[in-house]
Amino acid sequence: MKAVILSIIILGISACAVIDPWVYKINIPQGNFIEQRDVDNLRVGMTREQVQFVLGSPVLQDSFRDDTWIYMYRLKPGRGDIVTRELSVQFDNDLLTGISGDFDKHEQFDVPLTE
Repeated sequence: MKAVILSIIILGISACAVIDPWVYKINIPQGNFIEQRDVDNLRVGMTREQVQFVLGSPVLQDSFRDDTWIYMYRLKPGRGDIVTRELSVQFDNDLLTGISGDFDKHEQFDVPLTE
């Protein structure tokens, strides 16, 4: 009798591994979804308000350095590898001076916007 119960438990546990590929798992996005075309709209000399209009509110503002905003995006798909993207935006006197991270600087980034 114990062998039958033990067999049922083992089969029940192993069935989860067999069924798992057919179970739907949702994608879990977190943070700011930013595309390269959004970053291409940034120009040196933009104000904080202009940067926030283009990219949205940052996920993280450095508490020790008020001149840095960090935008992060993480996607945990139901199946597959986790995708992470990061963009760090630097200001000096409330004007955009530089960006770094997983995105390329646009060739016109160093050309300020004209008013």
